[in-house]
Parts: sequence; structure tokens; C-alpha cells
Amino acid sequence: MTSYKPSQKWLHWLSAILILGLFAVGVWMRTLGYYDSWYQTAPHWHKQFGMLLLLIMVVRIIWKFIVKSPAPLENHKAWEVKSAHLTHYVLYLGVLLIIASGYLIATADNRGIDILGWFTVPVLFTPFDGQEDIAGDIHEWGAYILMGFVALHVAGALKHHFIDKDKTLKRML
Repeated sequence: MTSYKPSQKWLHWLSAILILGLFAVGVWMRTLGYYDSWYQTAPHWHKQFGMLLLLIMVVRIIWKFIVKSPAPLENHKAWEVKSAHLTHYVLYLGVLLIIASGYLIATADNRGIDILGWFTVPVLFTPFDGQEDIAGDIHEWGAYILMGFVALHVAGALKHHFIDKDKTLKRML
């Protein structure tokens, strides 16, 4: 197999759009004042799309075991392959950590997360003292660190495309 399957591409790009969008909205939400009309609405939608991202990430992880990724190109050096694998693992773990901390923020008041009025994601843990603050710090710093790894991932893809002039990026487009 020389290219990624369409299902892998869709899951990758949908995840990427959601991750970048959620990060941008999260940064923007920090600027909202209490009397801003989006103060209550933005977090609601941020949680909805965060739960959608969780669903997509679970599907991606399961799909990773079912549909194999193409082998690295022959011109890839061993260190590039290892760093790409490490970066991918950090991206997956980082996204899951940020979703988990977001869940802890949203359930700190001992109420589940309403999903479009269809169902509620239940509170799975008894809230603990300072849960919202601790989870909030993890969520915020985790998001910034994740964006650093996203930048590394993008830089690697662009390096392969423009400097090495290989098909690494084209296989995912």
C-alpha cells in the first residue's frame, strides 16, 4: 500500500479541523467577559465538539488496528520514522488528555454533559476539591503543548514535501 485509504484521510483531516478549531475557540473563550453574549454559549459548543472529537479519536484508534498505514517511504531515515511515530503517539495521547481534562472541568459541578438534548454523558467520578482548577490548568497547558506537536507534525510534512520532494504529504491529501 502506497497511500492512505480514504477513511484514514477523512478521519485525519476531520480530527485536524476539530483540534485546531477547538484550540482557537478555547483561546478565544478565555477573552470573554461575564456579560458577553457568548460567555455561556461558547463553552456549550466547545463541549459538544470536544465530545465529537472523542468519538472520532476512538474510531481512529480502533481503525488504526483494522486498517494498516502505508510503510514509510524508502528515502525516510530511521530517525525520521522514529520521530514521526513518537510525534503521532504524543498527538493521540495529548488529544485524549485534553479531552479527559475537559470532561473533568465540565463535570466538576457534579452534572453530566448534555449532548444536544439527545443524551447526557454521565459524571463518572466523584468531583474532588479544586477539580475544575486543576483540570483547567492541565487542559490549557496541554492544549498549548499539543499545538507545539501539531506544529512539529506540520513542519515534518512540509519538509518532506518542499525539501525532500517526496510523496509523504501527497499520500494524506
